Amino acid sequence: MAYFIFAQNSDGIEGTISRIAENQIDLNNLNININCYKIIEDTKVNFDLVKYGQKTPKKYNGNIITYEDIIYEHIFSKKGSLLSYVENYTNNIKNFLQYNKNHPEYNTWNSYLTQLSNLNLDNVIYPLGKSLEQYFKDQNQPSLSPLQLP
Repeated sequence: MAYFIFAQNSDGIEGTISRIAENQIDLNNLNININCYKIIEDTKVNFDLVKYGQKTPKKYNGNIITYEDIIYEHIFSKKGSLLSYVENYTNNIKNFLQYNKNHPEYNTWNSYLTQLSNLNLDNVIYPLGKSLEQYFKDQNQPSLSPLQLP
């Protein structure tokens, strides 16, 4: 089972997703106090839809998550928009790496940082029409969602 981590006591409130975890090990490795969050189990299929940016967890009610489709027609329409996304993402990864040198996922995220840093945005065809995570998957490269960052 996969896990979706929301702000606690936020039933019906949109935009309260905090993290996603593919399995129990990933959930255990998140840098969070699980008692302060609402953790909902869901399918690997829904996890992958979120991981690859096809859907976003909009809100939850009880243990039911409402998902919304993401349309990328205008999100990465130009190099600048993808560059901003990559810069923000790499800054978050750098912050994690700086303060978590002994974390079990350190090497995974350090490698992913290198992959993001080496991405040649001039080789991307715009509008991209998909998430960066789906782009990497389509290129047979590792793909991690920002929501997976511990």
